[in-house]
Amino acid sequence: MTSQWRSFLSKLPNTFWARYLQLSATALLLVFMVIGLLALLRNTPLLSQKDRVWLAMERRGTWRVGMDPSFPPFELLDDHGQPVGYDVDLAREISHLWGLELEIVPMGFDSLLDALQTNQIDSVVSALPYDARATRDVAFSMPYFEAGVRLAVRKNSPLDGVPIQDVDEFDLLLAGSRIAVEWGSMGDMVGRRLQRNSRGIELIPFSTPDEAVSALVDDPSVANLLIDNVTLRQSQGAGNRIVAVGPALEGNPYVIAMPLAAKKIQREIEFALNKLTKDGSIEQIEARWFGTSESFSP
Repeated sequence: MTSQWRSFLSKLPNTFWARYLQLSATALLLVFMVIGLLALLRNTPLLSQKDRVWLAMERRGTWRVGMDPSFPPFELLDDHGQPVGYDVDLAREISHLWGLELEIVPMGFDSLLDALQTNQIDSVVSALPYDARATRDVAFSMPYFEAGVRLAVRKNSPLDGVPIQDVDEFDLLLAGSRIAVEWGSMGDMVGRRLQRNSRGIELIPFSTPDEAVSALVDDPSVANLLIDNVTLRQSQGAGNRIVAVGPALEGNPYVIAMPLAAKKIQREIEFALNKLTKDGSIEQIEARWFGTSESFSP
């Protein structure tokens, strides 16, 4: 209570209303003090929402990860019904960096973000594509795998090893070429876009991605393939002598999802992914589940 306010109240007659005003002013001051204290506590890391997820993880000693184990090789169930795959290995590497046990919570893919927002899980690691529309509700990590559309060619073809920095370079590079695509796929859509921007591109559609890959491998008249990077890496791991050229023509990065207010875990996951990228751990995980891009015979 300020001195001016005290002076004002002291000049009032000692009546019921004066006493009422004094008590009301005191009560009002206490309310403001409580509000200020709550605001201060809310910004204190130990009590703030941004650290509650991390603190709960430390108390349990586990990192609860939501995962839909139905998308090999990223996540699937082994013969004993246990989740295995690229994402399982990645999540385990991250949890080990934190000194925590990995606790996988299997569920349907469509339920993952809802489970995250209702605190049933701490994070989602499940070949989850980045979705800008969902950033109002959840936070996303840096990408750990690019699943988007890649241009593939046969090993030692004229385009193998050509340095391409920007997707716009593909318009000139692919002029007059025949390109295999899976009909109706994102690769098909990218191919149609290239057709509009470059002369002479012919798209050769196939019913399945495996048929499109086989056309590139076996048909000399088909020099290029537009395919998602998951299929490409599986094909390389199976021994097909095909390689990617340049960056993804249509990005589809896989990311880890976290609660929007959980700033601590966001920082820790970003640090972990950077570390695992730099020390080659993510590359080793990819090779374990896809084979190396050089696994075909020379």
